Amino acid sequence: QVQLVESGGGLVQAGGSLRLSCAASGLSISSVAMAWFRQAPGKEREFVAATRWSDTVRYYADSVKGRFTISRDNTKNTLYLQMNSLKPEDTAVYYCAADRTYKRITISTMGRDYGSWGQGTQVTVSS
Repeated sequence: QVQLVESGGGLVQAGGSLRLSCAASGLSISSVAMAWFRQAPGKEREFVAATRWSDTVRYYADSVKGRFTISRDNTKNTLYLQMNSLKPEDTAVYYCAADRTYKRITISTMGRDYGSWGQGTQVTVSS
């Protein structure tokens, strides 16, 4: 059974930084693309960032490009999201997700292509 457990969320002032972690069990993240999504109150879930299974390609939403960095440590089976220069509009519950397709060639930004999800971690950025 696949389990993804996020941690690292919290309350931070605008301009601050947070590092989210996603520990995986029941699957080897080295074989699938991994992604971060977020959902703000009253809004739909949106794509944030993803890394290809080989980690040779990383893709970001325009809203976070240049501020967020996605990375993975396959030896620890853990995904990360380093978030810098945080803005109040980054406030949301952040979810990590594992692609349902083994070694997908492309990176998907669609939630429906991700078959395993964590429970989410709250990030709140105060102005």
